[in-house]
Amino acid sequence: MPSKSAEFEVLLAAPRGFCAGVERAIEIVDLALELMDGPIYVRKEIVHNRHVVDRFVRQGVIFVEELDEVPSGSTCIFSAHGVSPRVWEKGLERDLRIIDATCPLVTKVHMEVLRHVKAGDTVILVGHEGHDEVLGTMGQAPGKVELVQSVQDVARLEVEHPARLAYVTQTTLSVDETQGIIDALKARFPRIQGPKKNDICYATQNRQEAVKNLLSVEKIELLLVVGSANSSNSRRLVEVARSAGAQGQLIDDASEIQSSWLSEVKRVGVTAGASAPEDLVEEVLNRLRTLGGEVREKEVVKETVTFPIPPELARPGVGDTR
Repeated sequence: MPSKSAEFEVLLAAPRGFCAGVERAIEIVDLALELMDGPIYVRKEIVHNRHVVDRFVRQGVIFVEELDEVPSGSTCIFSAHGVSPRVWEKGLERDLRIIDATCPLVTKVHMEVLRHVKAGDTVILVGHEGHDEVLGTMGQAPGKVELVQSVQDVARLEVEHPARLAYVTQTTLSVDETQGIIDALKARFPRIQGPKKNDICYATQNRQEAVKNLLSVEKIELLLVVGSANSSNSRRLVEVARSAGAQGQLIDDASEIQSSWLSEVKRVGVTAGASAPEDLVEEVLNRLRTLGGEVREKEVVKETVTFPIPPELARPGVGDTR
């Protein structure tokens, strides 16, 4: 409980913030700026966080929506969310020097899609329409991947060969919501195949479990999630809080905290989506302290996962030891 001098207690979730895939993607851009000549282009946002993108823009990185905007022969980085083979082809046609920052866990899903399609299966993708990761995954096998976003979508699904189905999922979904959709798929298509290991990112799962602990054990009444509006895993954390009956607020930074949220609240949880920098979390904690909060951290899982950077960016003492 908060001390007598504090007005409310702040429970800081651990783990939170950057996952290994995001750390890798950001390191790739940092190293490209250091090692490559000429401007660095990035297709789409390298990760879904406004502050991260703005920092790179200030350093001279040029973000584009499509490869047509990148001059022929330039260096272009593909974002952590992955791209379709067609995007790779267009890059090679334009003689671009491509550096792939796709998260290895997203690449794993791409490989699952290709393996099933090669075997003659139709693939059902559980995900959110329009998300960059979903576009890249569906692009692995155009016309062979069907998207479902809800249990209702499963009921409406029409497939030509119900016995030749497999499913994969977007890596940044809500664990609980996704399980309901998977259960519906299995109930309707008993022979559907799934991945040997859950597609939802370990970091997404860990951050959701840490929040659930704050809700069930620490009994927080308000959860502040540091993350941008286009961050799928950040929005899922807000949903976890709201589904448990607590307030859930998604904030880009400390400036968006409203003092009215804290009225009559004794326990506040703080976490961050997998693409939110830790310095933004520190600013949020400092803001809460000025409003009367007393902070303590609650670690649920310790993370040790790392991913290697692409070999073209590795050099002795930089990045190649991860």
